Amino acid sequence: MNRRDFLQNAVTLSAAASVNVVRSEDAPPAESKPPQVFRRPFKGGLSLPSLGYGIFRMPTDEKISQELVDIAMASGVNYFDTAYTYLGGHAEELCARTLAKYPRESYFFATKMPPFMAKDPDGLVRIFDDQLKKSNVEYFDFYLLHNLQINSWADAKRLGMVDFLQKKKDEGKIRNLGFSFHDVPPVLEEIADFHAWDFALIQLNYFDWIPYHCNEQYEILRKRNIPIMVMEPLRGGLLADLGEKGNEVFKKADPNASVASWAFRFVASLPGVVTVLSGMACKEHLLENIQTFSDFHPLTDADRETIRLALEAYGASGTIPCTDCKYCIPCPLEINIPSVFALYNYFKRTENERQRTPGTRQAEQEALHQAALCVSCKQCLPKCPQKINIPAMHRKVVEEGMKRNV
Repeated sequence: MNRRDFLQNAVTLSAAASVNVVRSEDAPPAESKPPQVFRRPFKGGLSLPSLGYGIFRMPTDEKISQELVDIAMASGVNYFDTAYTYLGGHAEELCARTLAKYPRESYFFATKMPPFMAKDPDGLVRIFDDQLKKSNVEYFDFYLLHNLQINSWADAKRLGMVDFLQKKKDEGKIRNLGFSFHDVPPVLEEIADFHAWDFALIQLNYFDWIPYHCNEQYEILRKRNIPIMVMEPLRGGLLADLGEKGNEVFKKADPNASVASWAFRFVASLPGVVTVLSGMACKEHLLENIQTFSDFHPLTDADRETIRLALEAYGASGTIPCTDCKYCIPCPLEINIPSVFALYNYFKRTENERQRTPGTRQAEQEALHQAALCVSCKQCLPKCPQKINIPAMHRKVVEEGMKRNV
């Protein structure tokens, strides 16, 4: 993987502009007050947390999820991003229940409407009203057209979705209107120019900066002064573990920093980025991320060189760039595509190590069996935001056989 020039644009951007940071700790905090993530100014005098909570991977055990939300709120992580389809359609309700104990003005509730589920203009009304009820709110602080790609954008235009949601904004039921995006830069340009958007949510991380045109998408929004929210800063967890050789580069540069913190610092150091979403499914990850964003240090040129070297070290692993978004399933043959790819990626990162977890080989054999079932029907291809050639990757998994070198 040749990544030698992947950060060229980012270096120029961040060197030319300082990170706009509003720190809660500028005032002497109470002794018992937990670390506070830094905040950034937004339209209308709002102050948004640099770290936002993505509900996509929130545990459905409400005792656990309540504890996570309480920790987040205590540290100023009060932006919660959910969607109509998350957690089997129950994410908005879960989010509402865990936030019920807090004053409405103390948090930001963000959710999304998928164009493909509306079917007709009446469907827009039905979904929006259902979301208000599930979310137990009278208005949404941030509302998005969900997962816009060339086909879903065509559906949104056909349904008059933008006009409908703008009317809801005029009625006060939406405070800020935006969209989430998964496609190529020309499609983003069309969408960005279609409406006076308040913000946009895009996939942004150092792994995708050049190969998946993150740099171009970033520039499109910056030129139009559209505030940027970030999803997939860790690329589905990939950038929390770059394998033995990649991790070693980071640990040599800073033994005390987690591998994931480098990825968060990369996106949060970019001018125009307001809030970085993370799907923190456990307390350990939440506390680690709060530490990164409460004691935040923008990347230096030396740090970017460290990231480049880590990517070069990782490049030989040959993993599949799956983010476990699960948009590709259900598969007609009931192949658990994300699970197959996750097991394969784990194998590629550890093929020179002896198995340490009981049952690993059994799980790998099941993944091989599932991958071999693929008949290249290609129904999954238009659903994948990462544009992965899923049938080809299944063949790769089968051909390599996940045979360890030890």
